[in-house]
Amino acid sequence: MYDLLKGLRVVEGSAFVAAPTCGLYLAQMGAEVIRFDNIGGGPDFRRWPLAENGSSLYWEGLNKGKKSIALDLARPAGREIAQRLATAPGQDAGLFVTNFPVDGFLSYEALRKLRQDLICVRVMGWADGSQGMDYTINSALGLPLMTGPADDPRPVNHVLAAWDLLTGAYCAFGLVSALLARMRTGEGREIRAPLSDVGAATMANLGFTAEAMVTGRQRPRMGNDVFGAFGRDFTTRDGQTLMLLAITPKQWAKALEVLDLAGEVAALEAELGVAFATDEGLRFTHRARLYPLFERAFRARTAAELAPAFDAGGVTWGAYQPLEAALQDPRLFKGNPVFEEVRHPSGLSYPAPGAMATIPQDRRGEVQPAPRLGQHTDEVLAQVLGMSGAEIAKLHDVGVVA
Repeated sequence: MYDLLKGLRVVEGSAFVAAPTCGLYLAQMGAEVIRFDNIGGGPDFRRWPLAENGSSLYWEGLNKGKKSIALDLARPAGREIAQRLATAPGQDAGLFVTNFPVDGFLSYEALRKLRQDLICVRVMGWADGSQGMDYTINSALGLPLMTGPADDPRPVNHVLAAWDLLTGAYCAFGLVSALLARMRTGEGREIRAPLSDVGAATMANLGFTAEAMVTGRQRPRMGNDVFGAFGRDFTTRDGQTLMLLAITPKQWAKALEVLDLAGEVAALEAELGVAFATDEGLRFTHRARLYPLFERAFRARTAAELAPAFDAGGVTWGAYQPLEAALQDPRLFKGNPVFEEVRHPSGLSYPAPGAMATIPQDRRGEVQPAPRLGQHTDEVLAQVLGMSGAEIAKLHDVGVVA
């Protein structure tokens, strides 16, 4: 945790990945993030993976460092509290992150009546308001038909919720941008961030769409080949799978040197009339001729022989390893200062990350666990909305809060 956003109060009404990710990033930079949920939990409160006692490890991960208030959002009184929280006064408040629908009690128009300079960041599925989630947006973009082995026509979904995560990060950026504008002009605004637009824009930014327009077809499947460059997985003599990448001239030269392929590659260059060192695209174009040379070189050596040679030679490579092995990797998890052993609401203690960025000039604060559902209900009602103990007790008695 850092304190770059200390003093900001962000209210979050959300579920699943994108909007909670936005709130998580803001909290890890020091903002006070108050998440409201239905009594008993929202649709992501029991989402897998689960601990043995049924607690959601997913929910614990995405809500670290936040405060939690539980409301009966089916009742007018509960909805009114949510509206008042989102629009509570204060120079560093009036910041609302949600994936609730454009219309309804949490619409920008309804909330703006309570606070004129409200900043509302709204995650959506499709830009027209229709329902869409990461996997359905991804399938519409064509990526599952570009992913996987070249000889298998079935669509292949990747397991990472890329559009959710990109959207969450973009929303955090959008909220801070809107806050800077409000500080200059006094004006609030709503920022709508549909997964569909984030996905489509990203495809265009990376050249996928222009490529399809120029060629008349989307990029074909090519297994693990790195498009437009030289990169693929290769198997060693002892059956280990390593990823080799050679994009720059230096990377290419180092790989040839360590694998003792300079002579054979030079002969191939002479035959084809090309110079692989100066053009990564040529390495990709002629990969069918290059791959057998590299496959033979890998099969002649063990991973234990190649790893130190690659490292000493400055080769860009990586070993394929399961997550349980990655957990012991000091470059990723074990001993990484981004992580800290934390006691979580599930009752489990395990390492959890704070802010992903490291700021050398600032002290990294302790990682804060996710709250128990409704843990801060009374505190938030009293401190943010100024309710008395009697008023809060009455809300508990009638079941509006928990």
